[in-house]
Amino acid sequence: MMEITIQIVWLFVLAIPIACISWTVTHEEIFKEPREWCVKHSKNDKTILSRKAFYLFTCEYCFSHYVTIAFLILCNYKLLLNDWRGYILAGFSLVFMANVYMSLFALLRQAIKKEKVEIEKIENETDGEKLS
Repeated sequence: MMEITIQIVWLFVLAIPIACISWTVTHEEIFKEPREWCVKHSKNDKTILSRKAFYLFTCEYCFSHYVTIAFLILCNYKLLLNDWRGYILAGFSLVFMANVYMSLFALLRQAIKKEKVEIEKIENETDGEKLS
């Protein structure tokens, strides 16, 4: 069993790629077309199981659970307990941390976007004054 400080470091570090993968698949331009296809199916498919399965690829919170499971298998990471309960604790802790990271990232992107809009507005006003 890993020392508790090492387990905590792993928790914070493993949550980074989980957040990165979850965010990229559910938000970034590179996956736009497959995501739109999944959105269409999540709204229009006949069975609830099919709608929910497609929805998983459109929600960063939902998708982060599956990415976390993959990382738990890949890294054999357990938190606090060295049996199956350690996997459960690690899984939900990783999902939580990954979603904290994604929320902070979303806030940061929103602030940057707001700044860009404000700068563009100031530049347009300045350019308008120069022309007058």
